[in-house]
Amino acid sequence: MSGERVADLLEQLRTMIQSAKWIPIGADKCIIDRGAALDLLEEARQMFPQELDEAQRLVAAKSDFIARAKREAEEMRRAAEERSRQLVDEQEVLRIAKTQSRDLLVSAETNAETLRRTVTVYVDETLRRTEESLSAALDEMKNSRARFGRATEGQPAQPETPPESSYDIDIEE
Repeated sequence: MSGERVADLLEQLRTMIQSAKWIPIGADKCIIDRGAALDLLEEARQMFPQELDEAQRLVAAKSDFIARAKREAEEMRRAAEERSRQLVDEQEVLRIAKTQSRDLLVSAETNAETLRRTVTVYVDETLRRTEESLSAALDEMKNSRARFGRATEGQPAQPETPPESSYDIDIEE
């Protein structure tokens, strides 16, 4: 509203100067009512502080808005960067965990295979020794039975020589 009033006052001053009487002293010289012109200028000058204050408030509000928007944008950018870093870190942890899991699985499978081979060799060796012991015991049993049979028939018992074994028998094991 006051902006229109200032413009109106300036228009009145312009009209006053245009309609003023020209004097022959110079090409651009004229006579105007000094009091009326000063009144118009004073009224316009008094309105300028209101207009200037309003303009300064608008500029300050605009500056505050822009500064606040920049701060918020910077905070959003920082938050996005932090979230991005977290996601990258989580992905890295996940990748490391998967790698360690694979390595652990391969190690477990290798250990299981080694243990299986070791157990197979041990069981085979134990069964071989057991077989030899049982074979020797069976041979001894056959000899004892033969001696017993001869002793009961009235013949003197003669110890038989056990057959040569290709295995070394170690019963203490």
